Amino acid sequence: MHTGPVDALIVALPETAGSALYGMLDVLAAAGSLWPQLVGDGQPRTLIRPRIVGPSRQPFRCGNGIPVSPDLGVDEEPVAEIVILPELWLAPDDDMRDRYPELLAWIRTRHRTGAVVYSACSGAVLLAATGLLDGREATSHWGYQDLFRTRFPEVRFRPEPNLVFADRSGRIVTAGGTTSWHDLAIHIISRHCSPGEALRIAKLYLLKWHGEGQLPYASLVRRQPHADAAVRRCERWLAEHFADPCAVAGAVAAAGLAERSLKRRFKAATGSTLIARVQNLRVEEAKRLLETSALPFEEIAAAVGYENPAFFRALFRRSVGLTPGEYRRMFRPFASGGLPDPVSEVAPAATGRTAED
Repeated sequence: MHTGPVDALIVALPETAGSALYGMLDVLAAAGSLWPQLVGDGQPRTLIRPRIVGPSRQPFRCGNGIPVSPDLGVDEEPVAEIVILPELWLAPDDDMRDRYPELLAWIRTRHRTGAVVYSACSGAVLLAATGLLDGREATSHWGYQDLFRTRFPEVRFRPEPNLVFADRSGRIVTAGGTTSWHDLAIHIISRHCSPGEALRIAKLYLLKWHGEGQLPYASLVRRQPHADAAVRRCERWLAEHFADPCAVAGAVAAAGLAERSLKRRFKAATGSTLIARVQNLRVEEAKRLLETSALPFEEIAAAVGYENPAFFRALFRRSVGLTPGEYRRMFRPFASGGLPDPVSEVAPAATGRTAED
């Protein structure tokens, strides 16, 4: 553990999400000082010294017009033990490889000379553009997995976890979804300060460790632009008839192709197999019904096309990372605006679990 402040540089660009930038800045700067001030336990001290580094020191506005005044510019070649690439507002097909060459070179240099490089959410796209993730595991927001598949095939992309270590030394760490900077901040404080300080900061800011990963939040069905008219006909048919017991056969008929040919073209156009698309559509509808209705899971399974609820429960768990009951307890409150949910009242008091688990 460090006895003096740890220097951290947080990269800011016009594409940067201001909430992630300033949230990370605020939480890291509070390490060591905020708890003693509020609780009166110990002497406040600075544990991490975060600063913003931009393309230059010239002020600019980042995402949603939020003003940024960098403390340092990349052109000054600043040095720190920690480099953080927060969330960026990027289109799902924006790989950033044609922008900020000086910044990309600076990140590579900082890593080569010993800095630990962290990214949150779509900041991993910028990190991938440096080449540092080639041949390594990484995560980002689940919405960018197709971008990684097509533009960064050398990266072993994992959409499930909240944090991924690219190597055993932990010199490169990527974090998942939009608020994954919470998990990243907790990890950074625990690693570079102490686990106890990380726990105190989590309590102060009401930060939740997303141990469930990203799967519960991910949409399993994403429309990929392509020019295959037969596959588009298939997709349109499936969108309305996915619960049909013979959904694959119906999709083949709607596409007007031989089954083997459609399966090959569907995979090439969408990146997904035909049967996986059917299953994902069914799981997405089941998620919607769990969020918005009080239907028992057995009825939901039948409504989306499964006669065997045990089989579908296993498929749901594998696809979502939670049991149906766990998923309902996590997301049902959003539909009720946080009001008490009568569905949860059926859980046995002793276990807090239902038949859906």
